[in-house]
Amino acid sequence: MKRARRQTLPTHNGPASPWPARHPVADHPENDLCLVLPLPPSINHQYATVQGRRVLSSAGRRFKALVGQEVLCALAKRKSPPPLGQTQDGTPLALDLRFYFESELRRDIDGGLKITQDAVCEALGINDNRIVEVTLRKKRDAAAPRLELTLRLCLHPAP
Repeated sequence: MKRARRQTLPTHNGPASPWPARHPVADHPENDLCLVLPLPPSINHQYATVQGRRVLSSAGRRFKALVGQEVLCALAKRKSPPPLGQTQDGTPLALDLRFYFESELRRDIDGGLKITQDAVCEALGINDNRIVEVTLRKKRDAAAPRLELTLRLCLHPAP
């Protein structure tokens, strides 16, 4: 009997990562949260129907868990408090997502927005309604598909 292989999502900010050296994200202000993550599952693989109900799929749960781990690791490495998102004063936030796909025509740009936003906000313990500005970019990098995420304070939100 063959066993199904479980797909694992690699961590991309660790020491074995090929991306931090190629794509540094250290030039952002200290309050910003900057991560390089694997691409989220496509919208068709984010949810499953179980007993007539739509639930997050195992791939979606693994992605959210990975994002949570990466957020907590990034916060632990910070030198100056308070970490972004842990200011409970309701300061608005801006989210910038740069998707790098193998092909520009393969996936929609907005398919990974909600699961990524939910995962980051859940890890920070904040409500995602604090995000008042979202920027999505779609680029091609066949050699290293990934998601680059920046969460920052939005001190002057657009009216």
